[in-house]
Amino acid sequence: MTDPPRKLIIAIDGPAGAGKSTIASRLARKLGYVNLESGAMYRALALRAIEWDASFDDEAALLKMAQESRITLDRSIGGNRVLLNGKDVSQRIRERDVTEAASRISVHPKVREWMVARQREMGIGGGIVMEGRDIGTRVFPDADLKIFLDADPVIREQRRLDQQQVKGAPAQAMAAELRERDRRDRTRAASPLMAADDAVVLDSTSMSEDEVLNRIGELVEQRLAARR
Repeated sequence: MTDPPRKLIIAIDGPAGAGKSTIASRLARKLGYVNLESGAMYRALALRAIEWDASFDDEAALLKMAQESRITLDRSIGGNRVLLNGKDVSQRIRERDVTEAASRISVHPKVREWMVARQREMGIGGGIVMEGRDIGTRVFPDADLKIFLDADPVIREQRRLDQQQVKGAPAQAMAAELRERDRRDRTRAASPLMAADDAVVLDSTSMSEDEVLNRIGELVEQRLAARR
């Protein structure tokens, strides 16, 4: 008797609005894997910083806050529930102020180092789909499959606005925030947003969710077949 092969570690990276969260969630359900949202962990920490009125620029304070926090991703039928010190904050962390705060605190190298260590602990056994901005380059550089999901910036902005059902002046402000998040993600010193050398780059500009999911599904099958 031989042990069954370890389930895959699948990394999906890309900028905001590219569709990572939706695709990762659907793919995980399809495979029976766990969907780990790295962004949800940063959002949970950002929420705690907001609640404690901590400076988003104080790296030492944010790191201490992270070390004293218990952030849990609780798998459920409808997707992950995000628990912060036992409290369900799944809805609150999707709000605009938390989104902006998470983008600001995620630039700190020591905060990212702490987060990366926790994310590796959560996914080391395989059978996961993890999405974020540095999963294939930093968190799991040896992932079995790496996807870099991208799209035209204008399309990404419109998707995010449609998702939030925002129009008028607030829409213009949200689009500007998305562009600023892109700038921070791509230029930060610690783990900047970029495609891993061995990642499969998918441009979803003119693709539907189903088309993206089917293409990644084909890649998963190829990786699994190579193990048989």
